[in-house]
Amino acid sequence: MSLLRTFPTRGALLRPRRTIADVAVFLGAAVLLWLVVRLAHGAVVPWNAETAPSTVSTDPAELPYYAGRSLLRMFAALALSVVFTFVYATAAARLRRAEKVLLPVLDILQSVPILGFLSVTITGFIAMFPSSELGLECASIFAIFTSQAWNMTFAFYHSLVSQPRDLDEASRLLRLSRWQRFWRVDVPSGMIPLVWNGMMSFGGGWFFLTASEALSVNNHSYALPGIGAYVAAASDAGDLGKVLLAIAVMVVLVVGVNVLFWRPLTAWSERFRIEYSEAAQAPRSLTLDLLRRSRIPALLGRVFGPLVYPIDRAMATFGLAEHPLRVSPVRRRAGDVAFAATVLVLIVYGLVRMITFIAGSAGFAEVAHALLLGMITFARVLVLVAVATLVWVPIGVWIGLNSKVSRLAQPVVQVLASFPANFLFPIITAVLVATGIPLDWGGILLMSLGAQWYILFNVIAGASAVPNDLREAATNLRLPRKLWWRKLILPAIFPSYVTGGITAAGGAWNASIVAEIVSYNGLTLTATGLGAYIKEATSAGDAGRILIGVAVMSLYVVGLNRLFWRRLYALAERRFSLS
Repeated sequence: MSLLRTFPTRGALLRPRRTIADVAVFLGAAVLLWLVVRLAHGAVVPWNAETAPSTVSTDPAELPYYAGRSLLRMFAALALSVVFTFVYATAAARLRRAEKVLLPVLDILQSVPILGFLSVTITGFIAMFPSSELGLECASIFAIFTSQAWNMTFAFYHSLVSQPRDLDEASRLLRLSRWQRFWRVDVPSGMIPLVWNGMMSFGGGWFFLTASEALSVNNHSYALPGIGAYVAAASDAGDLGKVLLAIAVMVVLVVGVNVLFWRPLTAWSERFRIEYSEAAQAPRSLTLDLLRRSRIPALLGRVFGPLVYPIDRAMATFGLAEHPLRVSPVRRRAGDVAFAATVLVLIVYGLVRMITFIAGSAGFAEVAHALLLGMITFARVLVLVAVATLVWVPIGVWIGLNSKVSRLAQPVVQVLASFPANFLFPIITAVLVATGIPLDWGGILLMSLGAQWYILFNVIAGASAVPNDLREAATNLRLPRKLWWRKLILPAIFPSYVTGGITAAGGAWNASIVAEIVSYNGLTLTATGLGAYIKEATSAGDAGRILIGVAVMSLYVVGLNRLFWRRLYALAERRFSLS
């Protein structure tokens, strides 16, 4: 026995595997750092708005570089979206006065189409960096950000307002500051929906990649090196072979991102699941296993870990306490009145300026025309959401509740949702032309390719978050299938479905911009609708019609959210939260 103790057989067996993991992680990090520096250098090359190219080369040899530039923009926009989500959603959930303003503003921001942002911001970004491509790069990243941030913000906000009551009580009893509560309670409890919706938002960014890299605003066309601009150039040239080549590269890119980033993040987020019994099979990731086996993350933690505690203490000391000082009802009421009056003055001022501008440019007759076009697009959105609900809710529940199915289906779903569906627009457009199907009907299919996944992803996230002890209780009680759906599954996934529904509807409105007017090989198909109206106005640089189109689309989206989706949100918070 003494001889056996002198030989660390277990350590000897594990050490070679850990060494291989260390080498793999180190080389991967080094290659990633080199790629980021190499690709970021291309964003600061000299550039002039007058001589800037309006298209990119369609040489297949450029595709790897284009793919890298596009991927860098996507992750830069994702980082901005996470920061925005943490700040905006937390303020809306924790500040009572701010919530009354921030949520309607978020509804409006979600409803504004990506071209509406571009028409306003691109000139400002170019003016900030007049002699560098960085201005156009910032405009592109901001456009991708506007296609990612709103869904993540809605999801994180809902996780905060539907937080289990025992977590809220525990944070108050422990007297955590707002800073401490955010990192120790709020972020962990909202991590699973945040990761899933971040994945979905990333797919939404892919969808609008072409619109954010091949820019056409105010009678000017600009193109950034990227796979989206490559597809736009190949589609305009009618070169279907190069479009298919770009699709193949895009499939490799999406699969790689899911394997190396989203799949590990999904498996890691399972540690924050709130339940009393453990699932039979937890999601796994080879990349995450490699990181856990390596000693490099632990080494970095020992180096930078001591910096976390002083920062945490400083923020907890100087940050606002969780229990603010008591304010008398009279002072609180006076503050509410002053806040409401300030907001009302700003709204009235903005409406007066908008009415004055419309009266002096396009005229109010154009408003009635845009409202009629909005009704047509609204009908397409309703059909899309209804069909997507009937199709994807059962499938999402099936995937989310079955660990074996989830392990096989989740990567497929992630790839399908992350794939930029508008890359398929040239092929579908060619089919529509060959079959004679009008875009007025085909536009619903094109819109659904980008919007339906919001419902599927949120339902999967909601179903997978159902506590395992509730599932076991339902099994032990032998609930009939109809009762199982009505008493357990539908109430459990209802909050997640509402988040998916509201973002799917908003995504469908945004997708109408690129789905109601498509081009292939010099042939342009146009559907009757508000999306085509906004795209034509943006391309022509007609500021009056752009403002009318964006305002009308915002009116439809905000009205639908206020009259329908917000009531469902309140119902979900009141009756179906796990507290």
